[in-house]
Amino acid sequence: MKSFPRLAATGTVILMTATLIASDRKVAMKDLPGPVQEAVREHTKGLTVIGLAEETEDGKTLYEVETKMNGKTRDILFDASGKLVADEKEVTVDSIPEHARAALGHAAAGGTITKVEAITKNGTTVYEAEIKKGGKKSEVVVGADGTVQKQ
Repeated sequence: MKSFPRLAATGTVILMTATLIASDRKVAMKDLPGPVQEAVREHTKGLTVIGLAEETEDGKTLYEVETKMNGKTRDILFDASGKLVADEKEVTVDSIPEHARAALGHAAAGGTITKVEAITKNGTTVYEAEIKKGGKKSEVVVGADGTVQKQ
């Protein structure tokens, strides 16, 4: 028989998951605020728009544009005023700074880097890699200087 605290914890996790799912919904271009529509048109020239979503992050409404170009993904995030909040571009390992490349290579030792994204937010770029080792996937984030920020 499960104890009450375990059941309460399970219920909390389910509720939190449902909240996260509910805070991200697909939208059409016509549903975006005018400044966001303008920003989307500006930032997606030459890209194929795959989808648009409205999400809530830290109590703020943000708009994400999922795009693709030459087989590579790029997700762009705007606030309600059309200001660019974050830009996530799929890149090659060879295209990132040497220290970041070395740190990702170290993190992936014995495995394979399957995807790398350059994520720019507030003028700072970090590199997020998806790594596959022993049949398991993990992510690691490093700065341009090779400092591990998340593992």
